[in-house]
Amino acid sequence: MRTPTIDAAGAAKLIQADHQLLLDRLASVPELRAPYRVEDGPLGHFCDSLHDLVAHILMWDEITLAVLLEAAAGRSHWSLAPEWETAEAGSALNAGGVAAGRHLPSELLVDRMSSVADALVDEVLRYDGPAWSDPATGGPFDGSIGALAEYFATPIDGKPYEHVGRHLGGVVG
Repeated sequence: MRTPTIDAAGAAKLIQADHQLLLDRLASVPELRAPYRVEDGPLGHFCDSLHDLVAHILMWDEITLAVLLEAAAGRSHWSLAPEWETAEAGSALNAGGVAAGRHLPSELLVDRMSSVADALVDEVLRYDGPAWSDPATGGPFDGSIGALAEYFATPIDGKPYEHVGRHLGGVVG
């Protein structure tokens, strides 16, 4: 049984701090589509610019939010199905999400990333201690909503809630 290592308030703070790393970096780079090397993730390299990284982080935040909303409704999100829980599927999602983001202006992606991050934090903060640790998340995930949030908001080889930090080499919290 998976259990969360951080309470909901701590998770919300880490999510906000992680996103702030990216917002700070964006503020210091005038052209987000200019070549910018971010650290490879465990599923490979797919970001050629900060614009790409915003698209990547946004996609995973949207998936994480959808996973939590589905769990709250007693349903399992598609991404929890075994066929999606593979390195190949993860790599394809990463590449596809970044490719889709390249069709949008940077300003729209950054705005959308901020609103989705706010919604994710709001969703996490809906849970008190017992609800965050309740193992009844539904579907195939064997753990609580807090463990589910941590699982989806953490890179495979990273620290909890340090997705941006993983790619920018920063440390959160």
